[in-house]
Amino acid sequence: MAKLDETLTMLKELTDAKGIPGNEYEPREVMKKYITPLADEVETDGLGSLIAKKTGEENGPKVMITGHLDEVGFMVTQIDDKGFLRFQTVGGWWSQVMLAQRVTVVTSKGDITGVIGSKPPHILSPEARKKPVDIKDMFIDIGASSRDEAKDWGVRPGDMAVPYFEFTVMNNEKMLLAKAWDNRIGCAIAIDVLKNLKGESHPNVVYSVGSVQEEIGLRGAKTAGNKVQPDISIAVDVGIAGDTPGVSEKEAQGKMGDGPQIILYDASMVSHKGLRELVISVADELEIPYQFDAIPGGGTDAGAVHLAGEGAPSLAITIATRYIHSHAGILHRDDYENAVKLITEVVKRLDKETVDKITYE
Repeated sequence: MAKLDETLTMLKELTDAKGIPGNEYEPREVMKKYITPLADEVETDGLGSLIAKKTGEENGPKVMITGHLDEVGFMVTQIDDKGFLRFQTVGGWWSQVMLAQRVTVVTSKGDITGVIGSKPPHILSPEARKKPVDIKDMFIDIGASSRDEAKDWGVRPGDMAVPYFEFTVMNNEKMLLAKAWDNRIGCAIAIDVLKNLKGESHPNVVYSVGSVQEEIGLRGAKTAGNKVQPDISIAVDVGIAGDTPGVSEKEAQGKMGDGPQIILYDASMVSHKGLRELVISVADELEIPYQFDAIPGGGTDAGAVHLAGEGAPSLAITIATRYIHSHAGILHRDDYENAVKLITEVVKRLDKETVDKITYE
């Protein structure tokens, strides 16, 4: 594995952390460790979203940058008499990427390794073999021989299970492979924007947020947005990379390495035209590459934050990522770094006059 620099070490710690919706303690602690030295104050809301505040100009516009802490995963719902675990998906899963994958079950007595299993194909009918296995027919095998043994190991209904995957820098060192890019990359960007602003003057108050429970309905962004009441909101998330075999440009335009994606439309929000135009003009001025995308299904935290209080002009900026909502995704380091640069420069320009102009465009 390539030697990890400071940035890669942070990305490894963020993606290695285990945290499904409602269980975000580990990634929150990692984000808190990195962002606290950069912020004036750090607090949480009632659901557990992390909110780091950095004041540039007192009483300046409130700018909220949000990445979500949670990753898609599983919750143990039952332990059967032979020690196998039944589970509920938490967040969106496609059954074909789950079977035979390794997971970590997080218990009060420590982590336990498991694997997602089902009936072997040898005893299925020819018709059944042709169909994907239903998630309801899957289970997690932790090697226990009975319900009592699983309980003795600390397993309880309600425990989370997360995909197991090791952060890896690929042969092309710009290509980064890990679990939970959705959306620890957004948390990393929120951290690094504050890092870029350290010692810089800016005309506003920046709130870098690690929200909870995005994958099950943008819930933490709703409470954090109501707490902050931002004047401007930017959500940072993963986007769809359409640069793999079998995907047409009509289905997905995004290409890794071509810059951050400016989302025009998704199922949760129409991006704010005035804010979008500012972001594009800054990118053009500084020759930061970018690409557009529109996603008819799904949404980002901006979909919740833009409705907070009286409403806030909002935009989603995403990082084209392959194989999201599976055990492992790939993204391009240049896209991450260009997103940090772009958002930092946009923040520097968001003074009261500019925000007022944007709001009423």
